[in-house]
Amino acid sequence: MKPYDIELQRLKSIRHDKGMVEVSVDALVAARPLRDEGASTSVLRLPVEHARTLLILLKQNLAELDKLQPRSRRSGRA
Repeated sequence: MKPYDIELQRLKSIRHDKGMVEVSVDALVAARPLRDEGASTSVLRLPVEHARTLLILLKQNLAELDKLQPRSRRSGRA
């Protein structure tokens, strides 16, 4: 797997469909040089305000998905 540096510039939208959450963003993507000592992992960098917005949007989408499931299948609830 080739590692990348991903810099999030703007969150455009977030939606869920058929068990997947899709986030539309504007981002800069650059190949990351391989290092001998570390594992080859990609890194996502985003400003704090984008991270907070992303967290809020994810919580909203997950809450909507939770409403669609029968009560007996909802996680963390009796």
